[in-house]
Amino acid sequence: MKYALYTGCVAKGAGRELLAATYSACARLGIELVEMTSAACCGAGVISEDNPMLADILNARTFAQAEAMGLPIMNICTTCQGVHRKAQRKLQDPAYLERVNKELKAETGLEYKGTVKVRHFYEILLDEYGLDKLKSKVTRPLNDLKVAAFYGCYAMRPHEYSDLKNPDDPDELEKIITALGATPVDYAERLKCCGFPILMMNKTNAMKLTGNALTGAKGAGADVVVTPCPLCHLNMDAYQPEVENMSDVELNLPVLHIPQLVALALGASYAELKLKTHIVRPPAGIAG
Repeated sequence: MKYALYTGCVAKGAGRELLAATYSACARLGIELVEMTSAACCGAGVISEDNPMLADILNARTFAQAEAMGLPIMNICTTCQGVHRKAQRKLQDPAYLERVNKELKAETGLEYKGTVKVRHFYEILLDEYGLDKLKSKVTRPLNDLKVAAFYGCYAMRPHEYSDLKNPDDPDELEKIITALGATPVDYAERLKCCGFPILMMNKTNAMKLTGNALTGAKGAGADVVVTPCPLCHLNMDAYQPEVENMSDVELNLPVLHIPQLVALALGASYAELKLKTHIVRPPAGIAG
């Protein structure tokens, strides 16, 4: 299996542990990655608010690059995946695709043919790699770990664009958690927003949403939270001390990227996964 790896911005900046874990997990799974080093930012839904066509041209450029590589795209960010998925749906309109390609070709010489497949890492594990094969690769079953999945908005919304089989009550992450030997934790806030989209406009309410998610997971007995979205990870990990101060509660709840959880079960070390870079550091025994 071979994929064009679209890293997204966070994995090359504030969340570099995500990229390290992705390479670690995929190497152990026998998945070959070719990093898309000249791909542009997906726009995170922000560019499209001002200039929708520009956003679609930028993402069509990424799709065309992958087509030229002859590879499907692996995303490691559900925000990127959600934006890419929406752009691909819009570009299914032949007339609109022609307009986008006209601009794209004039600027870059590239043309998007509409053939590339774009999937998130966890979707690839489920639908293309397979849970049975994943289980066979586990060398360190996470038997004593209770894990709270947190999906993030872009994995589920809008429903008509979601890759989840049931966006109202998904179980994709829980299936992976179980395959790794851990116990998934059910809690009401797992399908809520972490607050990141309003962080710069209304930090108080954003922190309340973050606190609700963390408190819900902690109250349900979770040892760690796992998410496929690095923006959710930033909010729940980096701002957790601030949430504790605002709400006068002690959380101390580590938040992992889904590739980190997978790599842990496959035998990766604490240092290899850069777990010391987390604000709320998982206990050393998690990789022992």
